[in-house]
Amino acid sequence: MGRVRRAAGRLHAGLLRAVLWPWGAPPQPAASEVLTLHLLQRRLPPWTSFCVKYSAVRNDQFGLSSFNWAVRGANYHVLRTGCFPFVKYHCSRGPRRDLHAQDALLAALKMLNLGIPTLLYGISSWCFASVTETVQTCCGPVTIYFLNKEDEGAMY
Repeated sequence: MGRVRRAAGRLHAGLLRAVLWPWGAPPQPAASEVLTLHLLQRRLPPWTSFCVKYSAVRNDQFGLSSFNWAVRGANYHVLRTGCFPFVKYHCSRGPRRDLHAQDALLAALKMLNLGIPTLLYGISSWCFASVTETVQTCCGPVTIYFLNKEDEGAMY
């Protein structure tokens, strides 16, 4: 399964590069770097939910829908989906647990519905994302988008 996921990720990245940057892609940070730096910038919040444009990052987490993400001793349960033109993240701090079954179920659901709901979610996010924040990465600033203003430190 891992080999298939990596091959699909390479194919997906190549297609996005050809569509978004037909004359060559600028240097981009990994999506995982943006995720980590955002969590650090927010001082490891209890939760956060944001979008980042596909065109702003290298999608190194392709195929991951539900996974643990550790940042400076804090663990986050991350729900992630590609919803073109964005990658959407929802992160909740919690103890590490096995999320492989949930990840497989979400991947199967995305394939069964041909990604149509995630595409519609991406288009609606594009229309309604009104709050932005800048994350400084190794390749320069990246803008992330929020559907709602998050209150710093809020539990929900």
